[in-house]
Amino acid sequence: MKKGIILTFIIGAVLTGCKDDFLEIVPETSLSSATFFTKEADFQQAVNGAYAPLRSIVNDRAWLLGELHSDNAYYNRNPLFGATEQEEDLADFAVPAANGVTSNVHVLNQYRLDYQIIARTNQILASIDNVEFKAESKNNIKGQALFLRAYAYFELARYFGSVPLHLTPVANRQEAALPLSQEEEVYAQIIQDASEAIPLLPPKSQQEAGRVTSGAARTLLANVYIVQKRWSEAEALLKEVVSSNEYDLMPDYADAFSNNASNKNNIESVFEVQFMEGAAGLNGNFLYRFLPRPMSVEEVVAITGTSNPQPLDIQGYNIPTPDLIAAYEEGDEREEATIAYTTISGSARQNKVFPYIKKYAKTHSLHNNHGINWPVYRYSEVLLFLAEALAQQGKSGEAETYLNIVRNRAGLDDYSGGNLLEGIYHERRVELAFENKRWFDLVRTGRAVDVITAYGERIKANPQDYYYPEGAAPRPHVFNNISLYYALPADEAALSPHF
Repeated sequence: MKKGIILTFIIGAVLTGCKDDFLEIVPETSLSSATFFTKEADFQQAVNGAYAPLRSIVNDRAWLLGELHSDNAYYNRNPLFGATEQEEDLADFAVPAANGVTSNVHVLNQYRLDYQIIARTNQILASIDNVEFKAESKNNIKGQALFLRAYAYFELARYFGSVPLHLTPVANRQEAALPLSQEEEVYAQIIQDASEAIPLLPPKSQQEAGRVTSGAARTLLANVYIVQKRWSEAEALLKEVVSSNEYDLMPDYADAFSNNASNKNNIESVFEVQFMEGAAGLNGNFLYRFLPRPMSVEEVVAITGTSNPQPLDIQGYNIPTPDLIAAYEEGDEREEATIAYTTISGSARQNKVFPYIKKYAKTHSLHNNHGINWPVYRYSEVLLFLAEALAQQGKSGEAETYLNIVRNRAGLDDYSGGNLLEGIYHERRVELAFENKRWFDLVRTGRAVDVITAYGERIKANPQDYYYPEGAAPRPHVFNNISLYYALPADEAALSPHF
C-alpha cells in the first residue's frame, strides 16, 4: 500500500552516521534489518535515519499544508509563469478531491514522508529489545523512536483524520495495505507513544544537541491533549516543562531563531529540525521558497548575502498577508523581527514593494543552500499552550501570567480586557507566525471555515491587495473546498483496496 514503507524495509538506505552534535545523514551499504541490528551503533545510525525525513517535511511540505493553507500567507502571482496550480490550490483552498482522494502532489509527499518516519521507527522498536547494550543508551534511542513515531502520526491525524495504523515493520507487499484506523485509534497510539517516550528520554541539558528530549515529548503530548481539549492533563505536562528550568525565552524575539551556523538549539528551543549548509545534503533552502519573485541578483544578495547569488523566477510563496500584518499591535517588536520589505523591480505589479519572512532571512554563503534550523516547538509556545489550558479551566489570573511573559518579551504591556481566549489565539498568531501553526489552530478552535471564508472573500474582492498584478484576478474556483482535512493521496489509494 505504501511505497514509502515498502522501500524503507531495506534498512540500508536510511542508515546514518552521527558526527559531533549534528544529526548527519550518510548513506551506508544496503543491509537487511535481520543482519544489520547487532549493536548499539547500528540503532544509533537507524534513529538518525528516522529524523531524516523531517528535513524534507519542513523544507518542502509542511509550510505549504500548514501556513500557506491559512490566512497568514499567500503567493505573489507571476502571470509570466504557469504550472503552479499544485501550490496555488493549497493557498486558494481549491485542492481537487473526489471519492475521498486528491491528486495534489504535496499532500502525497507529506503523507509518504510521515510514513517513512513510521517505517524506520517501527524497525527500531521491533528490534531493539533483542540486542544487549547499555540500558541508558537503549532507553534514549527507544524514546527518540517513540517520539518520532508519535509526531509523524500526529501530523497524519491532523492532516487526514483516519489513516492506516502501522506499528510493526512491513516485510512484504501483502502486509503493506492496511484499512484506515479511526481517528480515535490513531490518537490513542500517539498518546501511548509520547507517554512512553517521556521517562525514557533525558532532559535537554543531558541530551545531544538536536535530538528530542523529555521536554519535547511532554510538549508534544500536551499539544495532543490540547487538540483533544483535555485541559487539565495538558496543564500538568506543561507545568513540568516550565518547572524543569531547562528552557527560557531569549531576551530578544529575533534571537529565538537559528542563524545559518550559530544560535542553534538555544535555550528557547524545545525541538528544532537540524540543517547544515554545504554539499553533504544536509542543507535547507526554505528561505528561497519564501521570497517574492522575480528577483534580480542584486535583490537576492541584499537579503541572503551569498557569494554566488542567482536571479529567482517563477513565483514566490508564503508571502505575509495584509491580514497578518494588520494583526500586530502598535509597538509589537515581533513585527519588525518577523516581516521585512523588498522592492522587486521586475514585478508586474504597479506596487513593487513586497513583504517577506524576515525571521528566517539569515545571511549565508551558498545560493539556495543554507543551514538555518526549523523551529518545531519553542518555549514561548509552551507558555501560550499553558495559558490556554488554564484559561479553558477558568483559571484566568494564572493564564494571564503566562500570556504576559510572552507579551512582555515582545515589548507589549500586560493583556487587559476582552475575551482572554481570543487574546491567547491572537498571541499565538503573531508569536508563531510562519512556524506552521496557524491552520492547525484555526481547525482545533473551530474557527477555520468562518475565518477562511471571510479571507477568501477579501482576496476575491481586492486581488491587488494580495499581490496580484493589476488586471489579474483569482481563478474562478478559489475557496470552493474549505475542508478541515485533506483528502488522502490518490497515488496511495491506487495501491490499496481500503481507500
